Amino acid sequence: MSANESNSTATIVTAAILVIGDEILSGRTKDKNIGYIAEYLTNIGVELREVRVVPDVSDEIVAALNALRGRYTYVFTTGGIGPTHDDITADAVAAAFGVTIDHDPRAVAMLSERFSPAELNEARMRMARIPAGADLIANAISKAPGFHIGNVYVMAGVPSIMQAMLDVVAPTLQTGAKVLSDTVQTGLREGDIGGPLAEIAKAHPGVSIGSYPFWSETGPDTNIVVRSRDAEKLLAAMAAVKAMVASEKQKTISQS
Repeated sequence: MSANESNSTATIVTAAILVIGDEILSGRTKDKNIGYIAEYLTNIGVELREVRVVPDVSDEIVAALNALRGRYTYVFTTGGIGPTHDDITADAVAAAFGVTIDHDPRAVAMLSERFSPAELNEARMRMARIPAGADLIANAISKAPGFHIGNVYVMAGVPSIMQAMLDVVAPTLQTGAKVLSDTVQTGLREGDIGGPLAEIAKAHPGVSIGSYPFWSETGPDTNIVVRSRDAEKLLAAMAAVKAMVASEKQKTISQS
């Protein structure tokens, strides 16, 4: 039986993402991983609760990692496991867990599948440095592995490689009840439905209701998104939202 199949649907499993890299904070590189990971986790029943972005500074990585791993079921890091001097994620993770770090024979073997002995220079060998006690995360694209220690999963920053690593990791994760959602496009301005929407939210505990304004072809509009782990509660809240939207539209027609 897989880890996913053995879980109770009542379980709530939480996660955080720690994005590491000066290039993200400077804007030079646009992050493409957060949204992908968030959607992926939602679809398998893991609730993303927090995202942090930190520079390539060991103390800041360690502090953020220790805060997050104590708060959530899982922490997923992206970035900083390449061959250059500023790729310090592995060292910072080792420091956070209080373990040593060295070239891992398993990681060296993986790199050897792609690089000749002459190509495995000092820089590339940095990618084989793994904290003691960690398990490797296979990388089918470039062979340089990520790793998993405790509840922390350390993955590459390159989106295609990160996605391949996440596919390897996902079947091993504990998962919980999935968050169900439904959406109503109202045709109304957000300010016109704020009060009634607040009353619906108060009357439907266990349901999350959000309003998201946008500009449509006909002018200002609002999507209402209703989320819940309970299908019956979701249906009840959606019914209330749809009735409210119909009522507010009728008021608009009457006033015109």
